[in-house]
Amino acid sequence: MHSTDEKKEKVILAGVNTTKKDYNMNELAELAKTAGLEIIGELVQNLDAPHRATYFGKGKIEELKNLIEELQADAIITDDELTSSQLSNLSSNLDAKVIDRTMLILDIFAKNAKSSEALAQVEIAQLRYNLSHLSGLGVSLSRIGGGSSGGGAYTRGAGEKKIELDRRKIRAKIDKLNEDLQSIKSHRDTTRKQRERTGQKTVALIGYTNAGKSTLMNALTDAGVLAQNKLFATLDTTTRKLHIKGKNILISDTVGFIEKLPHAIVKAFRSTLEELIYADCLLHVVDSSNEAHYEQMKVVYETLEALEATRIPVITVFNKIDLVKDVILKDDKAEHTVKLSAKKGTNIEELTNKITHILNL
Repeated sequence: MHSTDEKKEKVILAGVNTTKKDYNMNELAELAKTAGLEIIGELVQNLDAPHRATYFGKGKIEELKNLIEELQADAIITDDELTSSQLSNLSSNLDAKVIDRTMLILDIFAKNAKSSEALAQVEIAQLRYNLSHLSGLGVSLSRIGGGSSGGGAYTRGAGEKKIELDRRKIRAKIDKLNEDLQSIKSHRDTTRKQRERTGQKTVALIGYTNAGKSTLMNALTDAGVLAQNKLFATLDTTTRKLHIKGKNILISDTVGFIEKLPHAIVKAFRSTLEELIYADCLLHVVDSSNEAHYEQMKVVYETLEALEATRIPVITVFNKIDLVKDVILKDDKAEHTVKLSAKKGTNIEELTNKITHILNL
């Protein structure tokens, strides 16, 4: 699927609510907007579990089909990753383009990747997704603009009805990309060991995507890192020097987390995310103005558990404090918490004092 400034593709957001609670697709909507799509409708079905063959039940599929015709939608986007059979069957039943949450995130990553490492990581994630969805993608292959680092192995343009890469070719490509990444990882490992020998202290910024990590990085170090109000604006790890009490601390910004972050992305970016494991302190940046900030904090801690990085001291930074009033902000899992505005530069000194305390400077 391709969108331009002149004509945005019109999409309907569709999800299955299995929680028995209030359900919204606000995050999916933000992802769609980040991808440059126009949202013209939403549809939710309450089920104990998604239908194994078609994701939605028969009646809801008919309702969705009518909605697509009524609103003249170009595609639907599901709030979950679909299996290959669900993707194929849903596309056939709706006679429409179907994009799942993982496809959407992968294409946003592909658009925002800049370095050779990020490009390779994203392409591996795309290829792994394709590998597990070959038959389903044959029915709904038209994708959002973007693509792989190779510029063509991933997307061949709207309207194409089959994947040309078979499993053997995909696996061979993944192996080659992994070889390229291994040399980058080896260099990173060597650099890290040198830091350990010299006693160099390191701090890593973590947090939900769009929480303000890059803005905080700039406030602390004048790094000049790209800071945009959109999801996954930066994917490449950036490391800068932070001067505290006459000493240089290395501070690194990492890719943001998100609910239902595709397994393929976590696996592909694992070598980058592993930098967290070797940090002396983690700055957990939270968008305190977001009503779902506690749910977002939970996602971050779950990701840290998956990376086996829960032993590292955490300072939770409640960012964008200038945008909230009468909100209780706390984090029982953190050693310290700081309320600040990275954009306005308020309470930055309090944060550096907390870092000094954690690192025993």
